Amino acid sequence: MHFSKNVTQVQPSATLALSSKAKAKKALGLDVIDLSIGQPDFETPENIESAAIAAIKAGRVSGYTSASGLPELKQAVIDKIKSIYGVTYQQSQVLITTGAKFALYAAFQVLLNAGDEVLIPTPAWVSYVEQVKLAGGKPVAVNSLAGNFKVTVDELEAARTSKTKAVIINSPQNPTGTIYDQEDLTQIGNWAVKNDITIISDDIYNQLTYNHAESSALINISEAIREHTLLIHGLSKSYSMTGWRIGFALGPQRLIKVMSILAGHATGNPATVSQYAAIEALTGPQTSVEQMRSEFEERLNTIYPMVQALPGFELTEKPQGAFYLFPEVKNAVQMTGFDTTEAFCDELLEQKFVAVVPGRSFGMPDHLRISYAANLDDIVEGIDRINAFITGRAND
Repeated sequence: MHFSKNVTQVQPSATLALSSKAKAKKALGLDVIDLSIGQPDFETPENIESAAIAAIKAGRVSGYTSASGLPELKQAVIDKIKSIYGVTYQQSQVLITTGAKFALYAAFQVLLNAGDEVLIPTPAWVSYVEQVKLAGGKPVAVNSLAGNFKVTVDELEAARTSKTKAVIINSPQNPTGTIYDQEDLTQIGNWAVKNDITIISDDIYNQLTYNHAESSALINISEAIREHTLLIHGLSKSYSMTGWRIGFALGPQRLIKVMSILAGHATGNPATVSQYAAIEALTGPQTSVEQMRSEFEERLNTIYPMVQALPGFELTEKPQGAFYLFPEVKNAVQMTGFDTTEAFCDELLEQKFVAVVPGRSFGMPDHLRISYAANLDDIVEGIDRINAFITGRAND
């Protein structure tokens, strides 16, 4: 049996791999603290669950919907996007997808031909690179020379070639929590328009910002930038609906039309019951969203100085959004006698039962990612265990 060239060059998701290891150890009865995965520890809000149950009891969820999603859900998305960004889309410009991850996958599949390049600011979410490869494209890492995790137009321009088709902007960013401000985005947007480059704007963490930070957007800067931008969003993070698998893409009608055709052949419609739950999420009470955001903020403010104080950890900029910390740990790795961050993380899981993700998967091998989407008591205990792991090995 032979596999396609595109598939054989793709690497497994490091975050899912670490989470699977942690779950396997938990299944053995071990006291594992999983700080590896970006999954809120909150239950989906009750009003959303109740709406799903009501839709089932009313007999509305047994059949297919349009592959691009329920019209009522598209309108709810349009209304929500207008309330957040002040921009109005038409239903023909909206695609409901099986998670925001599939929205990204579909975008690369329809935009890229073999050898087309996508500029990916580094560090970056692990699936961007692999999804570009699956589409036959070439991922091009663009590093921030300023060390602030935000690329500049000059850095993007230096990486641009005649094959550059798209650029990904993720703000707030996974894995750092960094936010691009309005000036940053204006410069990037104008550069993309000038060079006819599509912007993939991954705004999945847009509603999760902290300590008075504000998340700016590309789509409301100018009509020209909006016409070059595909907005990716979803419900997994802000509404604690990771298992419901509802994402959405908004963009130029011609692009959404082709993505919808692809979705029709790939997944069909997202689960109908999840779509009815999503309508309630977007149109119902939003109190729970703010409660969860406030809890994430408290966790960040509590653990940020604790992580800064870990021996050999360097963390100079406090995250403004998402729910991750991304410290440089080169010194900690050396202090503990390991050659790589991967070896450090593996042994941390084996000895102290704490799961974190090595930074190589995000394009920066001297870093690691800590998720604070877990319970605060567990996070604090996890950090204490990391401290004991480092000091114990350093003193051996």
